[in-house]
Amino acid sequence: MEAHLLEWLNLSVRWVHMITGVAWIGASFYFVWLENNLNRVNPKDGLAGDLWAIHGGGIYHLEKYKLAPPTMPDNLHWFKWEAYFTWMSGIALLCVVFYSNPTLYLLAPGSSLSGPEGVLLGIGSLFVGWFVYSFLCDSALGKRPALLGLILFVLLIAAAYGFSKVFSGRGAYLHVGAVIGTIMVGNVFRIIMPAQRALVAAIAQNRTPDPALPAKGLLRSRHNNYFTLPVLFIMISNHFPSTYGSQYNWLILAGIAVAAVLVRHYFNTRHNSQKYAWTLPVGALAMICLAYVTGPKPLATTPDVAKAPAAIEYQPLPETALGGGLKPAAPTAPAAEPANAPAQATIDFDKVHGVIQERCAVCHSAKPTSPLFSTAPAGVMFDTPAQIQQQAARIQAQAVASQIMPLGNITQMTQQERDLIGIWINQGARTN
Repeated sequence: MEAHLLEWLNLSVRWVHMITGVAWIGASFYFVWLENNLNRVNPKDGLAGDLWAIHGGGIYHLEKYKLAPPTMPDNLHWFKWEAYFTWMSGIALLCVVFYSNPTLYLLAPGSSLSGPEGVLLGIGSLFVGWFVYSFLCDSALGKRPALLGLILFVLLIAAAYGFSKVFSGRGAYLHVGAVIGTIMVGNVFRIIMPAQRALVAAIAQNRTPDPALPAKGLLRSRHNNYFTLPVLFIMISNHFPSTYGSQYNWLILAGIAVAAVLVRHYFNTRHNSQKYAWTLPVGALAMICLAYVTGPKPLATTPDVAKAPAAIEYQPLPETALGGGLKPAAPTAPAAEPANAPAQATIDFDKVHGVIQERCAVCHSAKPTSPLFSTAPAGVMFDTPAQIQQQAARIQAQAVASQIMPLGNITQMTQQERDLIGIWINQGARTN
């Protein structure tokens, strides 16, 4: 029952996060588009530009003031709660998914950190990230946006590298996303909203508004705009183990982030000219290259691995593996191999079936024996040979190539067992 309730809590918080995130990102994209497409030719007095648009059967006329109108309107719409609720629901999601059971989901197998230490590192990184970012923006680098952007990129990828050394692949990616999300909401809460409040207050008091504050808010809003596409990728990355599950996951994240920023830059500048149209094919080429370099490498059928079917001896799973998802015990070493085992042997499916039942089916079953799940994760089940054969490609990607499964290696799958499954798949994944 606890696993079932946790699943629905996860669903509810994730749904709220998605809804509020869509609202925030949609508003951000729209206002950047609006700013870029204003007609600034001979604007009326006091205006920076205007724009005519049609949508949903109606025609709209939008005007932007250089600073503010002579008198403030009675109803002024603010855009802030989308950002706040996106961040708050994101933090709640970190708590539900990672911090409630850090040794299983957050920490990498064999991590030097304890569960509480991992949680403290994750939370602390959010605030350190914001203060470092804000300090750099307020320094002399703030007047050199290209150099500032490059330094921020290097620091974020350095954070991804550091996270990857102690966190699981998913944990590392999601915490980079959380750092960026905290920077984005910090921009709204600490810079953009205060600038807007100061502008409104100056108009209400018949003072000349300080143009520096809105300009600073616009700069931070631009930063948020460029952050958006990398964050969106991180939000969906848990579906793609070839990215976060790779030993070079931080470099893959860097490549995808560069492609995303290039694409965003094109859409931010195309209203002026098409001189950055090259960023689209370059971004597409980058994704093709990443797909190639992250492709699974074929396993060589070496004599040592070929002898594995006769060598595997299954160890009983300790209580730490199945009793509530506590910290997993250390993986057991592969059993010794007989000296006279035949080389280049065809892998017997019975051996593969035994490994999968022992190491994988405790969760991936119609009736999981692990209390962590009330139903099979993602609906993937390994109860029958046909189900195992059907999921061979997924098993290859997640248990052999990236080794992100089993989660936290709680069932102590050995490298020998992973190699055994990989060669069986390379030999055609036959069940007879």
